[in-house]
Amino acid sequence: MRLAFCGNDNASAYNISAGVLRNVCFVDALNLVPHVFLLFITFPILFIGWGSQSSKVQIHHNTWLHFPGHNLRWILTFTLLFVHVCEIAEGIVSDTQMKSRHLHLFLPAIMGFVAATVSIVYYHNIETSNFPKLLLALFLYWIMAFVTKTIKLVRYCQDGVPFSQLRFCITGIMVILYGLLMAVEINVIRVRRYVFFMNPQKVKPPEDLQDLGVRFLQPFVNLLSKATYWWMNTLIISAHKKPVDLKAIGKLPIAMRALTNYVCLKEAYEEQKKKVADQPNRSPSIWLAMYSAFGRPILLSSTFRYLADLLGFAGPLCISGIVQGFQNTTNNTNTTEKVKDPSNSYLSSEEFLRNVYVLAVLLFLALILQRTFLQASYYVTTETGINLRGALLAMIYNKILRLSTSNLSMGEMTLGQINNLVAIETNQLMWFLFLCPNLWAMPVQIIMGVILLYNLLGVSALVGAAVIVLLAPIQYFIATKLAEAQKSTLDYSTERLKKTNEIMKGIKLLKLYAWEHIFCTSVEETRMKELTSLKTFALHTSLSIFMNAAIPIAAVLATFVTYAYTNDKPLQPAQAFASLSLFHILVTPLFLLSTVVRFAVKAIVSVQKLNEFLLSDEIGDDSWRGGDSSVAYESCKKHTGLHTKAINRRQPLRYQLESYEQPTRKQTRPVEIDDIAIKVVTNGYFSWGSGLATLSNINIRIPTGQMTMIVGQVGCGKSSLLLAILGEMQTLEGKVHWSNVNETESSFEAPRSRNRFSVAYAAQKPWLLNATVEENIIFGSPFNKQRYKAVTDACSLQPDIDLLPFGDQTEIGERGINLSGGQRQRICVARALYQNTNIVFLDDPFSALDIHLSDHLMQEGILKFLQEDKRTLVLVTHKLQYLPHADWIIAMKDGMVLREGTLKDIQNKDIELYEHWKTLMNRQDQELEKDMEADQTTLERKTLRRAMYPRESKSQLEDEDEEEEEEEDEDDNMSTVLRLRTKMPWKTCWRYLTSGGFFLLFLMIFSKLLKHSVIVAIDYWLATWTSMDNANEARNAEDDKSTNKTYHVAVFSILSGAGIVLCLITSLTVEWMGLTAAKNLHHNLLNKIILGPIRFFDMTPLGLILNRFSADTNIIDQHIPPTLESLTRSTLLCLSAIGMISYATPWFLVALVPLGIAFYFIQKYFRVASKDLQELDDSTQLPLLCHFSETAEGLTTIRAFRHEARFKQRMLELTDTNNIAYLFLSAANRWLEVRTDYLGACIVLTAAVTSITEGPNSGFVGLGLLYALTITNYLNWVVRNLADLEVQMGAVKKVHSFLNMESENYDGYLDPSQVPKDWPQEGEIKIENLCVRYENNLKPVLKHVKAHIKPGQKVGICGRTGSGKSSLSLAFFRMVDIFDGRIVIDGIDISKLPLHTLRSRLSIILQDPILFSGSIRFNLDPECKCTDDRLWEALEIAQLKNMVKSLPGGLDAMVTEGGENFSVGQRQLFCLARAFVRKSSILIMDEATASIDMATENILQKVVMTAFADRTVVTIAHRVHTILTADLVIVMKRGNILECDTPENLLSQEDGIFASFVRADM
Repeated sequence: MRLAFCGNDNASAYNISAGVLRNVCFVDALNLVPHVFLLFITFPILFIGWGSQSSKVQIHHNTWLHFPGHNLRWILTFTLLFVHVCEIAEGIVSDTQMKSRHLHLFLPAIMGFVAATVSIVYYHNIETSNFPKLLLALFLYWIMAFVTKTIKLVRYCQDGVPFSQLRFCITGIMVILYGLLMAVEINVIRVRRYVFFMNPQKVKPPEDLQDLGVRFLQPFVNLLSKATYWWMNTLIISAHKKPVDLKAIGKLPIAMRALTNYVCLKEAYEEQKKKVADQPNRSPSIWLAMYSAFGRPILLSSTFRYLADLLGFAGPLCISGIVQGFQNTTNNTNTTEKVKDPSNSYLSSEEFLRNVYVLAVLLFLALILQRTFLQASYYVTTETGINLRGALLAMIYNKILRLSTSNLSMGEMTLGQINNLVAIETNQLMWFLFLCPNLWAMPVQIIMGVILLYNLLGVSALVGAAVIVLLAPIQYFIATKLAEAQKSTLDYSTERLKKTNEIMKGIKLLKLYAWEHIFCTSVEETRMKELTSLKTFALHTSLSIFMNAAIPIAAVLATFVTYAYTNDKPLQPAQAFASLSLFHILVTPLFLLSTVVRFAVKAIVSVQKLNEFLLSDEIGDDSWRGGDSSVAYESCKKHTGLHTKAINRRQPLRYQLESYEQPTRKQTRPVEIDDIAIKVVTNGYFSWGSGLATLSNINIRIPTGQMTMIVGQVGCGKSSLLLAILGEMQTLEGKVHWSNVNETESSFEAPRSRNRFSVAYAAQKPWLLNATVEENIIFGSPFNKQRYKAVTDACSLQPDIDLLPFGDQTEIGERGINLSGGQRQRICVARALYQNTNIVFLDDPFSALDIHLSDHLMQEGILKFLQEDKRTLVLVTHKLQYLPHADWIIAMKDGMVLREGTLKDIQNKDIELYEHWKTLMNRQDQELEKDMEADQTTLERKTLRRAMYPRESKSQLEDEDEEEEEEEDEDDNMSTVLRLRTKMPWKTCWRYLTSGGFFLLFLMIFSKLLKHSVIVAIDYWLATWTSMDNANEARNAEDDKSTNKTYHVAVFSILSGAGIVLCLITSLTVEWMGLTAAKNLHHNLLNKIILGPIRFFDMTPLGLILNRFSADTNIIDQHIPPTLESLTRSTLLCLSAIGMISYATPWFLVALVPLGIAFYFIQKYFRVASKDLQELDDSTQLPLLCHFSETAEGLTTIRAFRHEARFKQRMLELTDTNNIAYLFLSAANRWLEVRTDYLGACIVLTAAVTSITEGPNSGFVGLGLLYALTITNYLNWVVRNLADLEVQMGAVKKVHSFLNMESENYDGYLDPSQVPKDWPQEGEIKIENLCVRYENNLKPVLKHVKAHIKPGQKVGICGRTGSGKSSLSLAFFRMVDIFDGRIVIDGIDISKLPLHTLRSRLSIILQDPILFSGSIRFNLDPECKCTDDRLWEALEIAQLKNMVKSLPGGLDAMVTEGGENFSVGQRQLFCLARAFVRKSSILIMDEATASIDMATENILQKVVMTAFADRTVVTIAHRVHTILTADLVIVMKRGNILECDTPENLLSQEDGIFASFVRADM
């Protein structure tokens, strides 16, 4: 057949007798002109442009700009493209009904489609290069197209074409679209004035794009890229080459930064506050504040959501249409079609929509649109949620900085609550925002679905809908139960973690006392409780999964059975499959609704908590030291003119303040205050918020530039006095005056004007930041090398710094290396000294330091460094020997000032007090004389060294996978790295699955496969049933029909029932298997770690071990099972769907190959990027939470230093970093989902086309389409679950890396029953040729040591640091590796004994006193073997009886975690009592007097002499005078014994080492 533009079956086609424009053909040809014109003009420009653009691979930021009407233009162009597609389709369908080809029906439309595509590509390129003059070409095109289309429309009107004809509608719509596009173009000219105007407007791109650090381009790219996340491609592909790091994701755009959003929310909240200001009982509504700040994006997202939901119903309708059409064509094949008259070639819309292929294409387009809208809705809510979270975090943080200290100390606001607000409540609100569009979208979706079902099936549809609706409340009930179970699980796991934490901290003591098992069982008990609540959690989870799978089956069953028995007409395939698809749509919102409602309830609770917190007490405006409203306080005679630090960075302001202050200052400087820095006048009464005054009747003054000491007994209010001066306590009465004496005008010209508003304060409990040592010391001040060195020397920090692996760049703090108390304290003192402030407050800086260090600090740091600088110092201390150095002394007692004045004044006025001090001082002086070496410090350094330098032994179990990764990175061969990065950890998955047991694994796999087979069988049966019914209807056998019906319904019901039961079984087995695995993994981990060698604990950071028990165990408990379930379910669903479609139409497999390849690459790239982004999100979240908790802990310090602004800045940075990681993660998820959804749409299209052309019968066509539609929902779940599982398997891998650790050898050669009950009775110790090392690849620490200790002897061991004293004490307990020689106690070689027996028969007092939370009884005797009398006796010996008696509950009084409610000395005495309770005849004291004051030490010495008179006591001495009374002294050096004799004999040897030690002490 010859081709002709207007067909060759109609002679009148080319007739122009009625005028050229009356000829249809000519008008159609005319329509080609504009399109061709555009193509001719733009192609050369595009080619030249692209040629030059290939050099800039990525669109260059700084020229990138949206022209006015950008989004509108994109929307109009897309609409235009859609209308063009309709026009083409209409033309082709009309053409098929002609005798010959009529090109004019579809060729102009095709050209129009091409031209529209080119126009938008062209526009995009002009926009990115910001060269608007070229837009003129488009302007001309729109005008020409508009004119030609109008001509065509006019022609139709003249011909009287009715409105119902499709072609008329299309042309009309196009005229409107071209007109609008023309208007958009005119608008660009109007705004940008690039032509027809003299002065074109210069426009700069947005600020964010000029800053190349912003990599998050979603707000700036064009609409298509926004909808498909095309701009993410570069990131996701580059992730394959090198891991995504913080540099790759850049900074947040300004509009999304926490500060921007904080300002919005804050303003909205303040508005709410104003509204309720006059109603005292109403609190401001956070909800309304959130709505006014973030309402618009939520509405936008909801709009997208509605559009997506409505488009979702296109699926079922198209299926019904296609199946119906297919059925009709198969039935009507025999009737001949009538050929249309060419002159009347108009289609009506109904005829057009009856065409099966048209429906297939429509379905494809609807799916693509629906998915795009859905993802857009998700993205907008995610972004809003992140913005809200940033704003809330900033609000909470600002509030924390203003919280009153009494709130924290009185426990109204615990640190735990604050951490919860940050970690949990803000996230709850964020999640609520993510889900809230569902709240109003779902009801609409459900109502629509039910209406459509009713149209399809009539009354029986309502039965099915009723089933769904009635089962929904059960869903909700399960969901609430789930939340409860989760909460109780959380409580138990917190308790378990607390116990584990205590075990890990006191592991050395537990091992030495052989108490591991007692504590281990207590953890296991808590774990059992936790597992019980996990069981209910798992049960409800599996029920919820079961409901989700079973409800649609039940609903379909009810509906079809009802239909079969109530309707005479058989069920049509079209009805059956459309309604099936509708049921699938309906179930999702109902399932989600329960979740959303649950989140809404949680969000309401969170908002209440937030509001409570935001309205809690704040600290008073301490304007005397830089509050905001300084002038208002002038009436209070407080000194004005001090503004917050945030302002005073700007020098000019200072000068203004200065000039504004002078007059007031001159008046308020009477002579007597001249040398007083701070004065508390008029009977200060201060309380900690209970209303009871802690400090009463305070009248003190602190002289400027001098040292004031505050002394007094423990608990007499010394620290409280400092805090009261700093304004941290509630002032009941009285005022604090700060005078600005040092601030003369000249001081501003001075090179170093000190920041007088801040006070350098070192708290009693050292507070460190999670930062490097250097950052902790300089604390935000400028770094000055000389000053830094002077300070570190004064605090003797250099030796400690040298021990750290990276010197002063080593991270310390919570997550860093654990330093000892003394080291932490010295760093805090160094911080106070380094700051350039007038006033320094040191709260008991010597408490954790030994004599040498204290002296050094006093001489170098305080007397030299501070006094030279003429800084005012307030020092709280117990060391009375420093009193003579003080310029001013304040003595306190019971919250009152006892005396105030110089030492001379006190000597003259209060002789009694002076004498009391003198006796105490004498004692301390004697101690000073006898002191032998810097004991404690060296010890701390020793532990540090032991912890830091096992590096040579690299038996680092520490974190195997980290090391593996390092090895991977060293492999410069790119391909291997890529292979490792894209590989799924199958080995770890297998380990995890098998740890649940093989039987369960088999059961799970089997039941899963069975369930999916049954579900496929149900649908298959439905297809055959409906197709059969229709065939039967033709045969009209009545009796056949009823038997057939019964048979079909019966099989259908049986299959559905089996499906429902299997759903339950599978969901239960998965959860059950997960639980077993979790139980086994935790049990093995705990036992492995608790039996590990002590070396392991020295080498592995505590945080790392605890992480295995907290985060990793939590993932294994709660996250892996549902992920695994979801992954297997969605994978099997997709596979069964593909199988089903291929069975119906084998041709589908051919189309599947390219789609499969595309899918493989998408998931491969996505998984790598997602894993990196997930890690970034996790790793940036931790510093943020830590920053919050460390701020809350160090509040007093931060406020004293006046560093609030710096900390706020840091918080904003951390929040933004975490938010950008999270934003990228969610954008990556959207990227994936858009890609997989489009793939799914392609699958639907191919399935539809192949089944229409090849399908066996209408039932199978419906079945194929139904399954193709389900694939679209599940494809992205497969990938996301794979990615999640990969991340979660990391936890299993980390736990496994600990399970391969060596344990201590607990079994001896002897059976415990062979050891005498009362061994060791005598307490005789023979050490024969002993050699000891810490690990078999390290050097020995003791070499061939020989000694003999007779029963009951008191032995002292001394020697310099590192001489092996402590190693010897550990050797008695076999805590170290004895590789040669032996220790014989009472005739038994200890290496033959079981470890537990050996350790339970000896007792030891360690240097650091360790108490556990529990009762006092539990601390003295956890095994519960002793009577109360015995315990009281022990307490009496340790001089604690009276104190314990006074406590509520006596022996059952509670000890808080770490024994924080007792002083260090008391804790040490408890340890003594503990050693006494265990009636062993050998006691080892690893110098227990290091952290004790004089009085306590005397008690200890006495007790050892009397109570332990008949026992063998081995004392490791750091101070020689403690062992002068011993029966035997052993002097060690470098692991050898040098001297061993009685002290008298040793002293008589003039040149002996011991003698020289003692002499050095004199």
